[in-house]
Amino acid sequence: MTIASIASTKAKTEKQTGASFGLPNSELPKIELPKMEVPAAFRELADKGVAQARGATDYNLKVIEIARTNTNSAFDYAYELMGVKSPSEFVELSTAHTRKQFEAMTAQTKELTELAQKVTTEIAEPLKAGVTKAFNNRIA
Repeated sequence: MTIASIASTKAKTEKQTGASFGLPNSELPKIELPKMEVPAAFRELADKGVAQARGATDYNLKVIEIARTNTNSAFDYAYELMGVKSPSEFVELSTAHTRKQFEAMTAQTKELTELAQKVTTEIAEPLKAGVTKAFNNRIA
């Protein structure tokens, strides 16, 4: 085999694969899926899953927001502690910070409770409707 024939074979291979560095062309074939009707039960299940995911996301975002607020407050408190000149100033600052954190924790707990109740209600609605529908179909 000559150098010219090896180069010619390599050029043909590169031309067929479409890659200049010798890797095969990994383009996926396009597959047309048949259009079909999705059963109502499957749609309801998907809707429930979406509602649960949305609720969990809302709740988790609120938890992250609260954690960020509490972390910033802790850093602010530490910064203020560095400027304390006397034990009485320390006690005053600590008391004020503790009171502020207790109030914040109370408000945050209230927010999380309200959000959890809202999310639970949103998630339970499709379930309640499905049970009612199944029960009504069973009686009829």
